[in-house]
Amino acid sequence: MAFWILLLLGLATYLIVRHSVADITQTPVWLLWLVLMTPAFILSGWTLINGAKIPPPPGLIIWPSLVSLLLYWVLFQRGRQLPADTHTPTTELQLPNSPAPEPEPVRPIELAEETNLRNCFPWSVYYIQNIEYRPQAVICRGQLRTTPSNAYQRIKTNIEGQFGDRFLVIFQEGMNGKPFFVLVPNAQAAKSKTNQDQEQLTKPGLALLLFAATLVTTTLVGVKIAGIEPTKLNSDFNLIFKGLPYALGLMTILGIHEFGHYITAKLYKIRTTLPYFIPVPFFLGTFGAFIQMRSPIPHRKALFDVSIAGPIAGFVVTLPLILWGLSHSDVVPLTAKTGFLNTNALNPSYSILIALLSRLALGSELTTNSAINLHPVAVAGFLGLIVTALNLMPVGQLDGGHIVHAMFGQRTAIVIGQVARLLLLLLSLIQEEFLLWAIILLFIPLIDEPAMNDVTELDNGRDLLGLLAMGLLLIIILPLPQAIARLF
Repeated sequence: MAFWILLLLGLATYLIVRHSVADITQTPVWLLWLVLMTPAFILSGWTLINGAKIPPPPGLIIWPSLVSLLLYWVLFQRGRQLPADTHTPTTELQLPNSPAPEPEPVRPIELAEETNLRNCFPWSVYYIQNIEYRPQAVICRGQLRTTPSNAYQRIKTNIEGQFGDRFLVIFQEGMNGKPFFVLVPNAQAAKSKTNQDQEQLTKPGLALLLFAATLVTTTLVGVKIAGIEPTKLNSDFNLIFKGLPYALGLMTILGIHEFGHYITAKLYKIRTTLPYFIPVPFFLGTFGAFIQMRSPIPHRKALFDVSIAGPIAGFVVTLPLILWGLSHSDVVPLTAKTGFLNTNALNPSYSILIALLSRLALGSELTTNSAINLHPVAVAGFLGLIVTALNLMPVGQLDGGHIVHAMFGQRTAIVIGQVARLLLLLLSLIQEEFLLWAIILLFIPLIDEPAMNDVTELDNGRDLLGLLAMGLLLIIILPLPQAIARLF
């Protein structure tokens, strides 16, 4: 099993490096791959010498991982040092909601209008040096001479005064570290404001129908979690109410999570749909809930606030539910079948946060040789933590990917996302339950859509909140160290 995981890890690592950073660094792909795979090779060598039953010491996991990540970062940065006159490659441009390029190049503006465009860039704000015409886009490069926030607002106002609503104005950071402006033809301008206002985004009827269907499917799953065979419902339908604690708990967590996104998006006047649940008659009874935003994100501050609002809201409601559920759960002996995702015999030491919450709720009943048979409400709370952790993964268009994008910029977020995927694959060598997560993350693109002003950085308060969110992710997915477990 370990060999196949190592093989999968090696192939996945190579593909990730090749597709993610091969175009933005001159460091050989094989060298980056070798550096990232070094911790896995060391762990595999330990297992080969000492056997799978003897766990490796923590230092053998932590120090090689830290050194390899540091070396990877140094090699990546050295390879990114481009000549001063090198233009950013075409692949860097990621436009929100932009239409597909037409077969023949189309100039968004006429040559006669170029002078008017240049006049929109005061030399004291953004000294324009070069204008590139692309299919359905105009790229304006130059030197920033004021704060990014002031520059974006001034240039945007000037362009709207000169060209009206013909263009969406995007301010993005290039791979060479220099910010540039992009003018994209505004497809929505063709629609009258009346038609946009009449377009019904919320569809409350559909949202209510999906909510009701998901309540039914999660209740049926909750009946099984409560230990009741579904066939018994034929003789006593009142047993269906045994599934409501799980169903209501899980749907409350998922709903509050999405409403956190929804309400925050509304505060920034971002057009968005209501939360829609996804019912399924198996698994957890649902594949979660989602909203769709139908207008671009104005700036990185909005991107951060909308993204982090969901996990925070979901976590706040998860805490009391899981504490109540844990206090009504049964302590059972620890067995070989006990695992992280086994709710019939959950080993709390597989997660730092769950171990701490279990100790708080169960007190002296819980020992190092104990597992927990979760109450249905505790199952819902446990799944709420899993949903929070999965959403906080700093990869692509997950909430965590948006958060690191807003904190560090799109270029650094791509690297962080790649490292996160590889670390989760490495963690799956220790906890096989994470292998499915790691595979799912491989199919999530690393590139996130930019905000309209994707250059202005966040304030210190939001940066701190983002780091705390990443800390929450770590204490959910990392196992409790044995040294701390003995103190319990």
